[in-house]
Amino acid sequence: MTSPTLSVLDLVPVRSDQSTAHALQATTALARVADNLGYHRYWVAEHHNMPAVAATNPPVLIGLLAAATERIRLGSGGVMLPNHAPLVVAEQFALLEAAFPGRIDLGIGRAPGTDPVTSWALRHGAGGVTDEAVSRFPEYVDNVLAMMDAAGVGLAVQGRAHLLRATPAATSVPTVWLLGSSDYSARLAAEKGMPYVFAHHFSGSGTAEALELYRRSFRPSPDLGPEMSEPRTFLTVNAVVADDAEEARRLALPQLQMMLELRTGQPLGPGRLVEDAEEVQASMPDAHRELVEKMAARWVIGTAEQARAELERLAATYDVDEVMVAPVAAAYRGTDPGASPAREETLRLLAS
Repeated sequence: MTSPTLSVLDLVPVRSDQSTAHALQATTALARVADNLGYHRYWVAEHHNMPAVAATNPPVLIGLLAAATERIRLGSGGVMLPNHAPLVVAEQFALLEAAFPGRIDLGIGRAPGTDPVTSWALRHGAGGVTDEAVSRFPEYVDNVLAMMDAAGVGLAVQGRAHLLRATPAATSVPTVWLLGSSDYSARLAAEKGMPYVFAHHFSGSGTAEALELYRRSFRPSPDLGPEMSEPRTFLTVNAVVADDAEEARRLALPQLQMMLELRTGQPLGPGRLVEDAEEVQASMPDAHRELVEKMAARWVIGTAEQARAELERLAATYDVDEVMVAPVAAAYRGTDPGASPAREETLRLLAS
């Protein structure tokens, strides 16, 4: 087995000892580490109204991180398109591509990435993420692609034709990916001849079926150029790597507990420090412990040697040559709030 190309997914986690400013400092430092170590791309997510996640605005984060790095590709994993007007997304990413040509990816998702009230507020009370917005998702994707093209797109309004461009004089466009955690986006990406990523780090099941469907149904689109003559995909996975396997497990525990709370409908708070998570674990019901163990089994947790072997196995299993790791290691009490040393160490150990 050969070692896959490595990339990074970042939700900009906020620990109980951090402010939003601290979390952004830690993420900027992490992006610089990834850049210096030769990671291929660095994507940030879109989640709203969550006390443990500061990744609310991917284009703003991408601009900050692109300015702080030299060569790594920056992108969204992803922009939740039903939350936004397609023109706004096209304008944001056209500007990013103009500022950092050849370094920008636009990953697009269909889920709201938040609760119904926040979805409603994202559109200033104008209906929120309605069923209509979700049902028109394929049309919105087409609009974004067309608006970012240098030629623009013609729109007929009140019987007159109008030319609409996301930016006045584009010389290049971002690579646009479709993201998903079901077979819907796999089918759509195949139909449109677009690159596709399944959220294996979040879902943990259905990955093989979604990728097989995408590859089997893929139809190249001449509009997307020769680089999309064949299906293009990679794998996402949560990872915690340390010098000792038990240390890695301790560092993974706070994020495992947060995923448990998310899936069992418990109230969410900032990310716990390791010592606080261990206290919670000591009194956790057996049924919840079993769920934590099942989730941990799908993550990459261990030493550098163990983790690299598991990444190679996953890449071979799912027939991908790139793996995007979400470094979800927590921190101990007394850690500098503006740093995430265990997340940085995960990237260093994987790249060594």
